[in-house]
Order: sequence, then C-alpha cells, then structure tokens
Amino acid sequence: MNLENKLVVITGVSSGIGLATAKAALEKGATVAGWGRRAAPLDHPNFFFVEVDVRKQDAVERAQLQTIEKAGKPISVLVNNAGLGKQGLFDEQSVEDWHLMFDTNVHGLFYCTRAVLPDMKKQEEGHIVNIVSLAGLNGVEKASGYCATKFAVRGMSQALYKEVREFGVKVTCIYPGSVNTNFFSDFDNATAPENMMQPEDIASTILHALQSPPNYHHVDIEVRPLQPKGKPQRPK
Repeated sequence: MNLENKLVVITGVSSGIGLATAKAALEKGATVAGWGRRAAPLDHPNFFFVEVDVRKQDAVERAQLQTIEKAGKPISVLVNNAGLGKQGLFDEQSVEDWHLMFDTNVHGLFYCTRAVLPDMKKQEEGHIVNIVSLAGLNGVEKASGYCATKFAVRGMSQALYKEVREFGVKVTCIYPGSVNTNFFSDFDNATAPENMMQPEDIASTILHALQSPPNYHHVDIEVRPLQPKGKPQRPK
C-alpha cells in the first residue's frame, strides 16, 4: 500500500512502539490518528489525537466516527498496539489483573478491529496490524494471563485474515521479543537493557509490511534482538 494520504489509526500512541510507528507513517505522507488515553508528544500537521479507552466498545465506536469526520476519509490502516501485561503466578494472579489484560489486549483489539472492518471491506483495501508478542507463541512462567491474551490474539488474527483476504484486506501479526519500552515497569526485577530492540525497529517492520504490494501478504512476523545479552567477549 502506498501510504501517501492514507488514514492510519494507531492505538497506544503515547509512547513506545505506537509513537515510533506514528512518526514513521507520517514520514511516508500518511494522515495519522492516534488513539489512546494519553496524548502523544507529537506535533505534526497530519497528526491528530483522539482520546479513547479501547476497553469500552461505545468509546471506540465514537472514536471511529470522530476520526473519519476529522480526516474526511475512511480508515485504511489500523495498528492495534495498545496492550499491557501483569506478572503473577497462575494461582496468585489477581482476578482484577486477569480481566484488565483481557479487556485491553483482547476485547479492546476486537472493538477496534470490528469498528474499522466494514469500511475496509467496502473500499476493498485495508491493513490491520496486530502487535502481539513472543508470549503469543510460547508460554512464559509468571505470565500465564498475558500469554493467554496473546495466544487469543494470534488465533483471532489467523481466523480473521481468512475471512477478509477476498476483500483485499490484510491482517498481519508481529511477534516482538524484548523491546526497550515502559512495558517492563509492571514486571518485578525486569530491566530494559540496551541490547533490547528499539521501538523504531518494530516501527520499521510495520512500515515494511504496510508498504508491501497489494497481492503480497505478511501473515506472521517474528522479530528478536540478534544478541540480547550484547556482543560476547571473545578471548584474544
């Protein structure tokens, strides 16, 4: 897709991968609507912010209408980036945290995707990018709830792309390993070392998938830091 003058919606736009993707899309000439609870520190003539809590269906539907009215064109791209994780052993995970993760990572993604799909199918062009995690491919101890949400997104996405591919709509899942964002602030004893991937790295992958030829579809993309512990010290 040529992103020039296309309307791109990015959830969780205030920082990290969402903010980096917004900047990258703007550089390609897109109009970007950032959806989130906190405004993004971004000043650009082709960017506007829509305050929305993706966990609430009615708020998402209002945001979709406000976005189209503000931009004066239909949504061509949705990047489902909003998400969170809470650490906990399975039998110690609080019910509140379990529901918070599902409401954000699964239900929020469902509400946003459901809101934009009809117009994408009508215009026979669209691309939905879901930021998943390697935790959607492999279980991680002390993160069963988070893994459950990401496995759910993976299954939902793989079913959805088979439903909408004949309408010219793509669905891509990106599975990042460790990325240097504030995600790890909710995990005990976790740090964000310099050898993690950067948000800009993931944004470049998203843009690569978005700009692929119309009949070329990235379904699943797994990305990791090449040397997560840094370059090894070899004896001289």
